[in-house]
Amino acid sequence: MTAQAHTPRAYTPLYQWIDGQKLAGEGRDTSPVLNPFDGSVIGEMPHATVADLEAALDSSDRAFKLWRAVPAWERSAIILKAVALLRERSQALADALTLEVGKPQFEAHMEIGLTLDSMTWCAEEAKRIYGRTVESRSPHGRAIISREPVGPVAAFSPWNVPALLTGRKIAAALAAGCSMILKPSEETPGSCLLIAEAFADAGLPAGVLNVVIGDPDLISRTLIGSKIIRKVSFTGPTPVGKHLAVLAAQRVIPVTMELGGHAPVIVCDDADIAATLAGSVPNKYFNAGQSCIAPTRFYLQDAIYDQFVEQFTAAASTIVVGSGFDAATQMGPLANARRLEAMERHVNDAVARGAALTTGGHRIGNRGFLWQPTVLADVPEDALIMNDEPFGPVAVMARFSDIDEAIARANRLEFGLGGYAFTRSTARAAKLADSIEAGMVGINTFAMGMPEAPFGGVKQSGYGSENGTEGIDAYLVTKFANYG
Repeated sequence: MTAQAHTPRAYTPLYQWIDGQKLAGEGRDTSPVLNPFDGSVIGEMPHATVADLEAALDSSDRAFKLWRAVPAWERSAIILKAVALLRERSQALADALTLEVGKPQFEAHMEIGLTLDSMTWCAEEAKRIYGRTVESRSPHGRAIISREPVGPVAAFSPWNVPALLTGRKIAAALAAGCSMILKPSEETPGSCLLIAEAFADAGLPAGVLNVVIGDPDLISRTLIGSKIIRKVSFTGPTPVGKHLAVLAAQRVIPVTMELGGHAPVIVCDDADIAATLAGSVPNKYFNAGQSCIAPTRFYLQDAIYDQFVEQFTAAASTIVVGSGFDAATQMGPLANARRLEAMERHVNDAVARGAALTTGGHRIGNRGFLWQPTVLADVPEDALIMNDEPFGPVAVMARFSDIDEAIARANRLEFGLGGYAFTRSTARAAKLADSIEAGMVGINTFAMGMPEAPFGGVKQSGYGSENGTEGIDAYLVTKFANYG
């Protein structure tokens, strides 16, 4: 089913945000930003020049020396003020998310809610950055271990959930006392700039947060290659993460890498099938499946396989696809033409290898990037989609007989971000939680992104965490001071 589009809202103007100044397109190369629903141009993105990047680095360096000395309670207050402003401006931010990414308005507002929760938690955690004192070996001496901000940060955020993955990086770094230069995806710069504007209006000193947009290679090489940058935070695909990690390694600076996933879902024959289906379908097709923790590889025990596939297929086939501005829409378009090409490649390969296409599998219309919610059944392990993250609205079904087999197949890949398992047995639940190789495991739930809990992966899915105390800790270094 396809929903009809409403008239799109106006898109935010684009600019470089450097040292508290908006630098638009004067004398800069530009490239178009597209509406993924119909492929129309919604804005022109000015590209940062080398001079822009050097100005951002200098600004960030100067601002860090001041910001690190601001008391934690004042840093917290500014972040909370930004949260309050974003709450007031949530509709404008939701419109930008729908225009840039294509997601329905209800998903955009959900993302904003998660963003503000994460930012709020970081603001409160700024007051709880603790060191410790140990016994000195000198009479009347002191031995103090303190936690200090690492320094100016270069951060890179992706296009799939740009508000959340921008907001929580900014808030964590600022809470720790760091300055930040943020490079959002060239496909979704508008939502990031709206967040930066809220921080500026909340009283954040100029230069503490700079936003640069444009050519990814020029920006990453210039920023990470500068002696000013002391930390890198990246969310995105594994190949790009590896490239940035090499650049950072040349300067021996720490990196947080939240990379790709290919989440397995093990559904045992004793699971509550109705409840599992009720969570599986909306989580699979949320954001058109463009999520690093989206459930993708469904391993279903023999006794419940046919029932699960039939009911999952029936639910997926009724999802309304269309403009995110239409209230009837349940799933928006894919974010770009690359995802369309990937869906076609993955689906065609699976079918050629013997998989059954039970619903979907095709593009919708001939403009924009709409794709049908898709289910593939009896997919062999050598299919491309079983080995390469599809990052789209395709659910993959396969059978298993015993739990050990399912665990082995779930762990077969080099990805280890999220994993899920459904069972009524406490013994099975404990075994699955212990055995699934992932940074995050959901047992009878798909809930992962809590601000107070770490979010991160293992193996080729990256290292380090965002959220939780671990997320703040990533922007801190340890100092030992011994007073004799």
